[in-house]
Amino acid sequence: QVQLVESGGGLVQSGGSLRLSCAAAASLRIIGINDMAWYRLPPGKQREFVARAHSSGRTMLADSVKGRFTISRDIGSKEVFLQMDELEPEDTAVYYCNANIRVEGRMYENYWGQGTQVTVSS
Repeated sequence: QVQLVESGGGLVQSGGSLRLSCAAAASLRIIGINDMAWYRLPPGKQREFVARAHSSGRTMLADSVKGRFTISRDIGSKEVFLQMDELEPEDTAVYYCNANIRVEGRMYENYWGQGTQVTVSS
């Protein structure tokens, strides 16, 4: 069993900041995590990509969040973070952590967290 556990969501006013965290855990030994990413599901819309951080250090951000959001990883603790500044009402969504993880005895597989709600009031 592999779990991605998100935290840090909440309610914030427009212009405010939040920091999301996602930690990977498994009943078997985690051998590797390459990509860790954040997606979001705005109300009434489809899920969209937000940010990705590869184990090599490369990062990618959606155009809509460039200059406001920062993604980072702690390889040792198997965590990924999303620092969200200058939040706008349009950022309101359920944010999901996503990662490609390999556990002992298995190949890389893709996993999703349970989601954390971010609400930005105007």
